[in-house]
Amino acid sequence: MKLTWLIAFAGITAATFPAWASAPPRPGTLNYVEGEASLNGKAVTDRSIGAARLRAGDTLSTQNGRAEILLTPGIFFRVDDHSSVRMVTTGLADNVMALDSGRAIVEVDLMVPANNVRVVENGVETRLLKAGLYDFDANRKQIRVFDGKAMVQAGPKNIELKGDREVTLNAAKLKAKSFDKKQAAGDFYRWSSMRSSYLAEANVDEARNYAVPGGYSPNMFYGDGWYWDPWYGAYTFIPADGIFYDPFGWGFYSPWFAPYVGFGYGFGGFGYFHGPHHFGPGYHPAFAPSRSVASSGHAVHFGGRGMSGFSRSVGSARGGGFAAHAGGFHGGGFGGGFHGGGFGGGFHGGGFGGGGRGR
Repeated sequence: MKLTWLIAFAGITAATFPAWASAPPRPGTLNYVEGEASLNGKAVTDRSIGAARLRAGDTLSTQNGRAEILLTPGIFFRVDDHSSVRMVTTGLADNVMALDSGRAIVEVDLMVPANNVRVVENGVETRLLKAGLYDFDANRKQIRVFDGKAMVQAGPKNIELKGDREVTLNAAKLKAKSFDKKQAAGDFYRWSSMRSSYLAEANVDEARNYAVPGGYSPNMFYGDGWYWDPWYGAYTFIPADGIFYDPFGWGFYSPWFAPYVGFGYGFGGFGYFHGPHHFGPGYHPAFAPSRSVASSGHAVHFGGRGMSGFSRSVGSARGGGFAAHAGGFHGGGFGGGFHGGGFGGGFHGGGFGGGGRGR
């Protein structure tokens, strides 16, 4: 009986941790897809998750579907229904995406001085400057900043957009103006928040694999990066130190903090069974977001370099109280066995079955 159970467990592990997941993903990696979508005209499905990647010149199009693309560690590029995005450049220090039609939301949980992340819409280039939430609508020719700071470069004119500001590109006079965030937070915004909550669950689940009493597990954790969680079928973001709350209020924990948060797991992470998670219409976050962060709508970082004893660096560049590991993409290692886990429901990023819409 015990041997049969172990064989079955090993089979599940192999199914949820494909060979490519041990290699670091690159910017442009497809982290989620639902419904109808195609890469350069070829259909992509949940089996494409993690394995498919947009290279320079590649186009991802959605019909009745949505998708999520990884950029540099901590930056998620989400694509709405009936949209088309093109990867212009894929460098770790130079990421450019072009939204040719439809809508995209960019969630930035970590932005470091070395990042140069830009989005082109209707020939206008916008550089994202701070952690935050950015909304691009090519059909309406709108750029909105729910949180953060961006510089819109429209010909010789530069327009600075901060939180609660938007610009309409076909207006007679280009200028930043305020907008009502509650009114603008429609279906795609709510879907993006749910997707973020799912990845925050995966963060705590996976980050515990890299924590040991007194510090980080050696030879496994490499700082800020994308780490594959086989039970969630997706890459999640794990910061090198502290806790990063995104504008929705969902927390992404470093391994130093993850074992000690309640987060629906129970203190210390005991008493729950590791198991696969699926996305479906009935998905609800397994925990509540930070009320103070969610109400303010501002991304924040608690804790800093030195609290956990783990140093973060991008070459010799440091700034903002922390910096990021230049090679911050890492596939994550399977380990931890029966620690934590066990949320019911949840998005499934592909690889173990399921799919659907969390509306």
